[in-house]
Amino acid sequence: MPDKKRVVIGMSGGVDSSVSAWLLKQQGYEVIGLFMKNWEDDDDSEYCSTRQDWIDAVSVADVIGLDIEVVNFAAAYKDRVFAEFLREHQAGRTPNPDVLCNAEIKFKAFLDHAMKLGADLIATGHYARARQADSGRFELLKAVDASKDQSYFLHRLNQAQLSRTLFPLGEISKTEVRKIAEKIQLPNAKKKDSTGICFIGERPFREFLNRYLSYQQGPMKTPDDDTVGEHVGLSFYTLGQRKGIGLGGMKSHRNAGGDSEPWYVARKDMENNTLYIVQGHDHPWLLSSTLQAGQLSWVAGEAPDIDSLSAKTRYRQADMACRFDSLEVAGVENFALCFNDPQWAVTPGQSVVLYDGDICLGGGIIEFSGNTI
Repeated sequence: MPDKKRVVIGMSGGVDSSVSAWLLKQQGYEVIGLFMKNWEDDDDSEYCSTRQDWIDAVSVADVIGLDIEVVNFAAAYKDRVFAEFLREHQAGRTPNPDVLCNAEIKFKAFLDHAMKLGADLIATGHYARARQADSGRFELLKAVDASKDQSYFLHRLNQAQLSRTLFPLGEISKTEVRKIAEKIQLPNAKKKDSTGICFIGERPFREFLNRYLSYQQGPMKTPDDDTVGEHVGLSFYTLGQRKGIGLGGMKSHRNAGGDSEPWYVARKDMENNTLYIVQGHDHPWLLSSTLQAGQLSWVAGEAPDIDSLSAKTRYRQADMACRFDSLEVAGVENFALCFNDPQWAVTPGQSVVLYDGDICLGGGIIEFSGNTI
């Protein structure tokens, strides 16, 4: 490498970003680690591991032989991510803060800070790929390890962000990452992958939201409008939810095999503060053949010009064939999707992400879906 480029990498204390930093150094880059502190409200509690993560990141930096610093983005995170998270839940939707965090913190606040440190590029431990096409545009692609692909969470990245970003793990598997970590004797080689986001951690979700949201109990009904219980606040439920509905010993009908059919959250009537539940995974109220999305973001900077694509309405879902149509709502660009096969529990507030093969095109926030009947 004729010019030793400076890469600032986000190091979380986890094995993915740690191995990414080592790979970059092996490739000849000048690597600087940056640990982001994004939450302060109760980071000394049993649920938030920031302190231990920082210790792990420093230990890894020492083994690899690179400088690392900590930067506090807590104020920006609270304003740009957490406030939106609360607004969406209060409105009865189910937001995805990881998508917003990537767009607003990891590839905006972090990128800006890295540039101040003289970085030529930034890097993260995400499982995804970026490349420059023949047209000169940068493309976001799925990771080679399909089971770990995180392009869904990165779909709001733009050309300026992608042009300055490296994803060292895009071409290798999670299994290989663990092997590398053990081979070079990283102190966190066997550390479990983090789940969720720091401000919630492993704590009970309802307990956490109780601290921030106002809520009102109301009726829980079936499609026949029979009241079968009381919900504790619409913000605490998401479409497709099975556990934690709180029906207790309510009788349920049985399927042909004699087993009881489980109950699922199917609809929220915000105006009447009513939660609707249905019985059976494949109940028609849980299936949608169409959806509409807003708050759009396109990797290429503009909507795709092909109408037959595939989409995910949630992470870890298989790509589903659909027809894409642009539309305008009150002067704002939206889009509609019509799926070849009905989709299960399409949830307002979640991201729907579009793909053309391995290429992630972008997406939007689900506004509402159309049921099959």
